[in-house]
Amino acid sequence: MAYKIVTLFLLLTLSLPLNLQCTSSPNWIRGGYWHAHSELPIAEIHSALFSNLMCAFAFINSSTYNIFINSTSEQFFVNFTNTVKHRNPSVITLLSVWGGAIFSSMINQSSNRRSFIKSSIEMARFYRFHGLDLHGVLPDKCTNMTKLGTLFDEWRAEVTSESRKSGKSQLLLVMTSHHLPALESVSYPLDSMQRNLDWIHVLTFDYYLPTRDNFTEWLKRGFQAKKLVLGLPYHGYAWTLVNPDENPVGSPATGPAITIDGSVGYKFIKGFIRDYGYGAASVYNHSYVMNFFSAKTTWVNFDGVETIRSKVSFAKEKGLLGYHVFQLSNDDKWELSSAGMQLLITYQSKKF
Repeated sequence: MAYKIVTLFLLLTLSLPLNLQCTSSPNWIRGGYWHAHSELPIAEIHSALFSNLMCAFAFINSSTYNIFINSTSEQFFVNFTNTVKHRNPSVITLLSVWGGAIFSSMINQSSNRRSFIKSSIEMARFYRFHGLDLHGVLPDKCTNMTKLGTLFDEWRAEVTSESRKSGKSQLLLVMTSHHLPALESVSYPLDSMQRNLDWIHVLTFDYYLPTRDNFTEWLKRGFQAKKLVLGLPYHGYAWTLVNPDENPVGSPATGPAITIDGSVGYKFIKGFIRDYGYGAASVYNHSYVMNFFSAKTTWVNFDGVETIRSKVSFAKEKGLLGYHVFQLSNDDKWELSSAGMQLLITYQSKKF
């Protein structure tokens, strides 16, 4: 049975209200995720291209509900902030905490929430992070959304109290969310999120499109654009075509190619294209806001330089707070990261 290739990246050109204003904030976010098990050494992160860097992941202990870092990764967390500040002294670092299955049981009891909150703040301070990023929590029936809202209220209160007692700046509180604010009638606690979180990293990738229920749903539900940070993937997906001569967007495919699930990093994709020799190049599709490359029965879609520029431009023009990328190790000689930065420089030059 043949499948239809459907792009996995956000259609940025559709459905957003036209009356949103550009942000004039000088602190526009250029965020990037670094995973402790990636092949990219911390010292090689081009931190000058980013305003914020997230170090992933800390986890929740299933017995105590304190957060912890795996012993094999701790050496990286200890030096992360100091190392990335060598190239960019003003870069902000966040400790990314993976929610996962344990999160649902943690938030149901006030004592569990206290353990989680207290340990997260202590760990962020100990490793010299400037804030915390909650990752991997979906708006679904497995997690009590009312309790999630309560957690954010309590977390913010404790962060404020800790700052007052210690005399240090308040830690930032951030969440990396699903691309939709609600799934199957279960919604994130949006009021609590707007009230307590500094911003939201929205994972606007890795889902099937076209669809009307996309990133714009956050805005339709009244979430402030100035608290939303657009997600940009540094990976794409490879498909096996049914007919190599039929390769436009939407062509039939038998399933994934190259890897088990078809996911491939941008650096690998660039090498894959180069291996086809002189003249091989990807094509940018303006309608779908994506790049693709087709060779024989293999078809790959991804965010290339043109796509990154389009999406960053979209985020800037629509008044979003910025963009975040996942993940840094997949970039190729900082090509995508530089493209985003250069576009912002162009915007700034037009203002003067």
